[in-house]
This record gives sequence, C-alpha cells and structure tokens, in this order.
Amino acid sequence: MNPPMLPPWTLVILVFVVAFFYASVGFGGASGYLAAMGLFVLSTDLMASTALTLNIIVAVLAFVAYQQAGHFRARLLWPFLMTSVPMAFVGGYIEVTDALYRTLLNLALTYVGVRLIFFDGLDETNAGTVKVSWLWTLSSGAVIGLLSGMLGLGGGIFLSPLIVLSGWGTIKEAAASSAAFIIVNSVSSILGRWLGGNFVFGLFGLTLLPVGLAGGWLGSRWGAQRLSGPSMRRLLGIVLLLGVVQFFLQLIGD
Repeated sequence: MNPPMLPPWTLVILVFVVAFFYASVGFGGASGYLAAMGLFVLSTDLMASTALTLNIIVAVLAFVAYQQAGHFRARLLWPFLMTSVPMAFVGGYIEVTDALYRTLLNLALTYVGVRLIFFDGLDETNAGTVKVSWLWTLSSGAVIGLLSGMLGLGGGIFLSPLIVLSGWGTIKEAAASSAAFIIVNSVSSILGRWLGGNFVFGLFGLTLLPVGLAGGWLGSRWGAQRLSGPSMRRLLGIVLLLGVVQFFLQLIGD
C-alpha cells in the first residue's frame, strides 16, 4: 500500500519538529527525516540524500551551540573518526535492501533507546572517569561508520549512547562529540553516494534546508543551555524509540 496522500506543508512541519528535538540532543535528525519522508511517495535515494544534507546543516548548529557552552572534548571524537570516515564512504557506496535497512536500524534504535530511558546506573558525577579503550573506539567507529553510510545516517544515534553508557563522558559531552561526528560522517557518506551514483537532491531538498536550519538553531540552543543531563538522557531515549514506532507503523501500513 502506498503512503497516505498528505499535503506538502505537513512535511515542512515534520522536518522542523525533527530538527528541533534532534538538535537539542546533539543529533542531525537523519532517522527522523527519513521517517517523515517515508510518509510521502519519494525515491529511496532522494530520501537518503536529503536526510544526509539536512543532517549536516543541523549537526553544525548543534556542535556550535554545545562547543560554545564548553561541552566539547576532542578525545571523545577523533579516535572514532579514524575508522568511521572511510567506512562511511564504503557504506554510502553500497545499496541496501529495504528489509535489511529496517532490521539494522530498528534493532539498534530499540536497544539504545530502552537502555537510556530505563537504565538507572548512569551516574553523571563519575562520567568521564572510565578510560577510553583504543581497540573498542576503533572497532566501534568502523561499525558505526559502515552503518551510517548504508542507512543514510550520520551515526550520532549510535555514538552518543555508546559514550554515555560506557562512562566516557557526560550526556552533553556526548552530544557535542556526536554532532561533530555526524558532520564528518555525513559528508563522507554523501561523497560515497555521489561517486556511486546514489546522490539525488535538487529543488526538493533545497526547499527543506531553511526549515531544518530554523528548527536546528532553536533546538540546539535549548538543549545546550537549558536541558539538564538526566532530562537529555530520557529525551534522547524517547527520540530513538519514536523513530522505531514510526517505522513499525509504516511497516504495518505496507
């Protein structure tokens, strides 16, 4: 069954809302944009390309807000980038089936979303005291990068929970690192898509950029300056699970 026929302004509102809430927790919002665009009759390549482009714009705004607020720690970023960037390029070059896409994305979102909402052992007073493992960061960076490129995501939805749950940093430090991580990996993914002939953007994407810019700017300022650590952790978990619910509703509709 085809997606329901919705007026175009509905997508504009959805993109603004996604950009606002995802930017508030240091994300670019790719999974949310994909879910929103899935309600319309659009090609997979157009959806992924547009989501990645919006991802970069919103993630830049989020990174600037969190960096200016003093939450950025470079050591929570560059070890992951060493392996994620080349693997994001490889993933962007690969075309995946819809079934594999849904399986990989929803398994990951469900796991981290449930843990962030219901796991009570996250004590931010000790965050950052756990030593970052090189082997773990390099291997996880490679996996995150590959998944990011394959699924049209920036990878922040995987990196941010990993940093928090591993005790490597606070939720706001994780948000700052994830935003920067999303920017670099999204650019790498787009390059892979372009060289692989899978990048499609055009006027459709251009019309959504100002909307994402407005929502991202407002959301990033709200998250960096007003949200508490525990509130951000719960909001992050809720955002991830909402993406899962949306995909399942779309699957049922199909």
